[in-house]
Amino acid sequence: MAFLTIFTTPKPFTNPHIATIQRNALANWQALGSDVTVIVLGDEAGAAEAAAEFGALHLPVVVRNAEGTPLISDLFDQARSHADGPLLAYVNADILLLPDFVETARRVYQQTSEFLLVGQRWDLDVTEPLSFAAGWDAGLRQRAQQFGKLHPPAGSDYFIFPRDAYRGMPKFAIGRAGWDNWMIYHARRKGWATIDASQSIFIVHQNHDYSHLPNGQPHYRLPESFENVRLAGGRMVTRFLLTDCNRSVNSGRVNRIPLTWKKFWREVEIFPLIGLKSRVLGWLAYAIFQPANALREFRGWVNSRRKIKSVEVER
Repeated sequence: MAFLTIFTTPKPFTNPHIATIQRNALANWQALGSDVTVIVLGDEAGAAEAAAEFGALHLPVVVRNAEGTPLISDLFDQARSHADGPLLAYVNADILLLPDFVETARRVYQQTSEFLLVGQRWDLDVTEPLSFAAGWDAGLRQRAQQFGKLHPPAGSDYFIFPRDAYRGMPKFAIGRAGWDNWMIYHARRKGWATIDASQSIFIVHQNHDYSHLPNGQPHYRLPESFENVRLAGGRMVTRFLLTDCNRSVNSGRVNRIPLTWKKFWREVEIFPLIGLKSRVLGWLAYAIFQPANALREFRGWVNSRRKIKSVEVER
């Protein structure tokens, strides 16, 4: 039985650079050893062949939205049903992991049963196939620190959590904005230890362009991202970032994150939403602390209602 099941859904392997970095990721995860099993979901071109080459379980059939994008809820459900270990980890298919990924997950699991592990990434240009021979982890860390760049605490590329968590998720589209913020929001609302592992887990994102997306647009500009935001509960939810974690893990120990003035007021802002679990009071707090954003979203809601009514009138 593998302790940790990593699951992902790759892009088509038709773009040479995308194919290279995704094959690097699968080879890298395989190099983490017997504590890890890997599941590749989706029937994108080349996925079956890559999964077979690197010893991953391939599940080709996934539920998709009208645009053909896989739904997060189905990916999570399938991974849960095929995993036999206690922990799951969704990881984007362009991410490289070090052994501290598994070790930190194990140490956290020994201390708490309800948690979410997330963290920052290092961005690195990688254009060639990588080797994971002896000593590869030290070399990768050094290369990323020397030639890469630490990404800001916005956007998450991995989520580690107990197998039974995150049941009944909204039907988010993968690879679009909003759903990763919802993951942090949901963990906080459930009262789980929401852990920033940036100091303990070192991950590397292999840089790429947006040519795989419609019209080459960044994902946050796509209609599917707007739908993700709606499903999440609006922008007051999709503003949740790594900075909203309430725990950190350092040297294997889970600790409460100290309150600074900035974090104190942020906790005051989100308390009605996650503590009182009131969307009405959450909106009120959002309007008080983020008036410009709240007004912008309210106007968008009014315009959407007008469009719906106009369509109903035409019918």
